[in-house]
Parts: sequence; structure tokens; C-alpha cells
Amino acid sequence: MKDLLTIAMPKGRIFEEAAELLRQAGFDLPPEFDDSRKLIIDVEEERFQFILAKPMDVPTYVEHGVADLGIAGKDVMLEEERDIYELLDLKISACYLAVAGIPGTKMNEVAPKVATKYPNVAAAYFREQGEQVEIIKLNGSIELAPLIGLSDRIVDIVSTGRTLKENGLVEYEQIVGITSRLIVNPVSYRIKDKRISEIVDKLSRVVNEQAAQ
Repeated sequence: MKDLLTIAMPKGRIFEEAAELLRQAGFDLPPEFDDSRKLIIDVEEERFQFILAKPMDVPTYVEHGVADLGIAGKDVMLEEERDIYELLDLKISACYLAVAGIPGTKMNEVAPKVATKYPNVAAAYFREQGEQVEIIKLNGSIELAPLIGLSDRIVDIVSTGRTLKENGLVEYEQIVGITSRLIVNPVSYRIKDKRISEIVDKLSRVVNEQAAQ
């Protein structure tokens, strides 16, 4: 397809909100697009090809050029530190990274441990606080770590706070606010600048209109 743009997107909440944003911006995505179990979806009418990936893999695909564009949470971008450009804050899937733990407990003074799936972000945060901690990387069920004595604290995404509450944990500090961003491969940005700029302009209008409401 002429002027084909490949866009990497994560499944789940970000995918659903990003698809709706693209539709509001005037792009014709078929109804079955939302329910597809395919990992690669072609939308020939718009000359788009979507790659559906794990959230942490989206910046990797964009950096290596297998995707021209991507939609990724700021948390992933901070953790991965890939060679990509951030074009637009889409202001969707808002949440934040926070430090949490069991209520009324103090950090171990001898060997404090922090469990997280964001080891780079967590390490940088505690360095800024002047605290030396051991980072334990986990891939899921981060809330378990303080409950079973694996860590003193966790660093994780918080949206509503419901998961923390259900597991008897409390939030101690907020680290950084998170929203989803439109990212681009630097080479694609030069070669396909006209099409990419058109997409950014259309999405910007929708984002600004929603922010003004």
C-alpha cells in the first residue's frame, strides 16, 4: 500500500481509548477492529497497519523501525529510554506511578527493598530522595511483595487505588503522572513527515477540544 503507516499499540485500556481517539479524529476504523484477536491488522482505507503488542514492547518496535508510530504510556517510555521522539500527549489512560506499602510500616534501615516492574524509574526516584534501596524486579502481582515479606515498598501504577485498597496497602508518595503518548521512529519522521504531521494535527485538535470541555 502506498504511504503505508505502521502503528504499534498495546492491547487493553490504551488500545480502546486510542482507537476511539482516532475515530474522533476522522479516521475510519472498522467496528471489528476493536474485537480482533489478530496481532497485525490492516486498515487499507486509511493506509494503516496496526501491530498489537505488549505495552513494554511498543517503544522497542518503534525504535527499531518495524513500526513508524506507536502509542505508549509515559511510564513505559521513562522505563525503557528508547531512541524515539514523543510527538503528542494524547491525555488518555491517565494514572500515576506511586510508592505503596503496608499501612504504618517503616522502610528497613539496614537493607530496604522495593519491588516493581519499573526498576529504572524506581531506582532513579530513590536516588533522588537520597535513599539506597535494593530493587527487586517483578513482572506481575506487585502488591504481593510486601504482603509476603519480599519488600518494604512497591512502585507501581495507580489508577483508582482500588487494587491497593483491596490488598490492604496504602499509597505513600506519588512519583509522576502518566498519560499515553504518540511516539515516532526518527527515520520515519523524516521520510513520512507529511502523513505523520497530518495525523498529529488531527489528533491534536481532538485532544485540545476535549481538554477545553
